[in-house]
Amino acid sequence: MKPASLRKRLTWLIVLVLAAVLLPLGVLSAQRTLEEVDELSDGRLAQAARTLEVLVGRIGVERLRTQRGARLLVPSFSNHPQEVMVQGRTFESEVGFQVFDSDGTVLLATENLSGVPHTHAPDGAFEDISSGKYEWRVFTLIMEDQGIVIRAGERYDSRHEITRALWIEHGLPTLIGLPLLALLVGWAIRRGLAPLEMLERALSRRQPGSREPIHLPDAPSELEPVLAALNEQIDRLERALDRERRFSADVAHELRTPLASTMINLEDAMASARPDDTQTALEAARECLVSLARRTEQLLALARLEAGVASGPRARVDLGELVQETIDELSPVIEGGGVELGIRDLHEHVYVEGYAVALGALLRNLLENAFRHVPRGGHVELSVTEIDGVAVMEVVDDGPGIPAERRAAMFSRFERGVDTHGGYGLGLSIVQRAAELHGATVELLDREGGSGLRAVVRIPLAS
Repeated sequence: MKPASLRKRLTWLIVLVLAAVLLPLGVLSAQRTLEEVDELSDGRLAQAARTLEVLVGRIGVERLRTQRGARLLVPSFSNHPQEVMVQGRTFESEVGFQVFDSDGTVLLATENLSGVPHTHAPDGAFEDISSGKYEWRVFTLIMEDQGIVIRAGERYDSRHEITRALWIEHGLPTLIGLPLLALLVGWAIRRGLAPLEMLERALSRRQPGSREPIHLPDAPSELEPVLAALNEQIDRLERALDRERRFSADVAHELRTPLASTMINLEDAMASARPDDTQTALEAARECLVSLARRTEQLLALARLEAGVASGPRARVDLGELVQETIDELSPVIEGGGVELGIRDLHEHVYVEGYAVALGALLRNLLENAFRHVPRGGHVELSVTEIDGVAVMEVVDDGPGIPAERRAAMFSRFERGVDTHGGYGLGLSIVQRAAELHGATVELLDREGGSGLRAVVRIPLAS
């Protein structure tokens, strides 16, 4: 089943909320109005009985009693339209009166109320009495000094007509208004969600590979964060695709030569009939495979750093421990390279916030570059200090160095110095990317007191 659209959901929710509010309010209002109508009708009955009390007093109780046998009957009021009409409607209600003597004898009564039995209700009491097919609301007034009981009654027919009129008056606008409100709410929601439809059209018209940010004219403020996040996500996606394309090109470029050299050496070994030549070709093929593995490792490391992917979330990294781990890892290279590594200054517990893997790659590539370019018998010095809230890491060598005009370009991929000694031009790119991940800076400077290179990395300390 296809889920309902956002527009339909909002429309139904708003209509249901309106119904949940308006219907109970209408019912409560109608009930309250009916209660007031009942109170008003009861008050009118009581007032009519008081009026009849004055009339009886003026007629004279004795005169009524002398006509007891005649049982004076007054024609009853009626709500028939031929009686009293105003603009085609009658406004008289079914009202009747009874006057009893103290012994319950009817002295005076209207025709419509003459058949309603006497119930001996107390003075000022209201009661509901059924007589024939009608039900009456009756008010009793007792003239104790004269022994007269006056009752004023109203048929419930008129009250039921008022009740029906009130329910129609309160219910009909709601029944008619809710569908109208649903239509108006649907129209308003369509207008309100129009920017989303504009966004959908803008996305559908967007060309693959486009880096142009999505812009909607007169976009509502609630949609601006969505547009900003969407543009940022599109930019990240495009950068990731660029990295993938660049990585593929780099792999094809960098691995072509060692693969070709390996194949040539293997073919020479297979074609050679002399064991010495075969051994030489196999050793050359092995060196090519080692070179291939190293290049692949650096390419993958650079790809991970460019994607901003490190092992786990950011954490506090102790640079002192990181130096010890990196030196232990590079000990075979240090021992076999004929280069002396010295620790000039190493502060304890220098903490930065970041990725241990990326920082390890940064330090390892700085040291490997120094070992690669320093001649046998040379020296490399390493120091980690804390200066003014910044961790400073330095790697100093006494090799040939890099000319000042070429230092900025050395951070580009596959940029090699004059004396490469087997480098691939990726080490300083890895250093630069790892530094960017940590908000750090990398500088290549002259070594003080002679030829060589001084690489200085400044990393903000952990808070």
